[in-house]
Amino acid sequence: MEKRENLASRIGFILLSAGCAIGLGNVWRFPYITGKNGGAGFVLIYLLFLVILGLPIMIMEFAIGRASRQNIGLSLKTLEPSGTKWHFYGPLAIAGNYLLMMFYTTIAGWLLYYFYSSIIGDMRGMDSTQVSTFFSSLTANPVLQIFWMVITVSVCMFAVAQGLQKGVEKITKIMMLCLLAIIVVLAVRSCLLPGSGEGLLFYIRPDFSKMTEIGIGTVVYEALGQSFFTLSIGIGAMSIFGSYIGREHRLAGESIRIICLDTFVALMSGFIIFPACSSFGIEAGQGPSLIFVTLPNIFAQMTGGSLWGGLFFLFMSFAALTTVIAVFENIVAYWMDCHGWSRKKACTVNFFLIILLSLPCILGYNLLSGFQPFGEGSAVLDLEDFLVSNLLLPFGSLLFLLFCTQRYGWGFDKFIEEANQGEGVHFPRWARFYCTWIMPLIIIVIMGKGIWDKFAPMF
Repeated sequence: MEKRENLASRIGFILLSAGCAIGLGNVWRFPYITGKNGGAGFVLIYLLFLVILGLPIMIMEFAIGRASRQNIGLSLKTLEPSGTKWHFYGPLAIAGNYLLMMFYTTIAGWLLYYFYSSIIGDMRGMDSTQVSTFFSSLTANPVLQIFWMVITVSVCMFAVAQGLQKGVEKITKIMMLCLLAIIVVLAVRSCLLPGSGEGLLFYIRPDFSKMTEIGIGTVVYEALGQSFFTLSIGIGAMSIFGSYIGREHRLAGESIRIICLDTFVALMSGFIIFPACSSFGIEAGQGPSLIFVTLPNIFAQMTGGSLWGGLFFLFMSFAALTTVIAVFENIVAYWMDCHGWSRKKACTVNFFLIILLSLPCILGYNLLSGFQPFGEGSAVLDLEDFLVSNLLLPFGSLLFLLFCTQRYGWGFDKFIEEANQGEGVHFPRWARFYCTWIMPLIIIVIMGKGIWDKFAPMF
């Protein structure tokens, strides 16, 4: 078995963990959910839930990783009281990492293709119908999608194969710093477009009458769900990085820094999208088609559209690729730690396995388009996303929460002792009642409503 590596630096840990959290939830889902739910008022509720729900669970996941010095496949088994069965979730969490990659690699491939197409000017001068057809022709072509998915898997697995410090940490740091620079440039450019003011006001000035029209309950639930799913918590993708760090700094302070970076990227995505949509008279709450149809329409009409479109999709690609690299590291670490494989063997086997597992998502838009799991218009991707977002992430988070607060698990005292080792922000003991009784209820409500919303229309 290879000697277990640690991360080289604190900034590496923060950027790597932020890179895992920052993904399509921030730069794809957040803007259209915000647009759909009334703008600035929704953002305020989202930020509140990020602090009171996402932050404690992230701290717990890091604490489990750091205390056990293991990946999720072994960490619960290492910490659980003798005779208990918490470790059953280890393999299930790793299965969740695979399931996430089964569709995430496809979407990351789409983004790389759009980046390439923007740079070479394929979409320059297209009208709205042609832009819409451009995306349809991509999803209808399995060979083209497989090519870009394989590019995605190759780039990310190459980074993981180089090792934790020389590959995962070094490459993710570069991507994250580029992502942060590009997003600021794009946001400034978008805010300076003629006619951008209305979109900017929609985004920064709360209008609670809009929320009342939509329904306060709906807006609150959407904000709750978005704050929960944006951080990649619940499947051990964060705990692995906790297992690679020392005890010099308390975990609450580290988690706050990571969440601030994650939130910065989400908020800046809004500063790119809402002013641009306002400038070109386009509705921002159009759902998933926002990135692949609506925004390319804007870039096609914009002066220097190939450059700005290319930069936007490069930024989107970096957001997706940092998540893929982080999850690949978690998967590879599982095979190294639990089965004694070398990093090279784990990377090689999983390279081919993930390519194979990614095929159903791609084929769901063409050869398997007759399979519509949630009714007309749904596809394999919708099923895979539902299983991860609505079942595994909340279930895993609930399990971590119970494990860290219940005496028949690891227990709150041991969790607090681990979380508060080192310097920095202290996790308060007075939060015990809230974490033990109120947070589990919130997560159960999220799970229940997510399942109800998905299946109720089918009956």
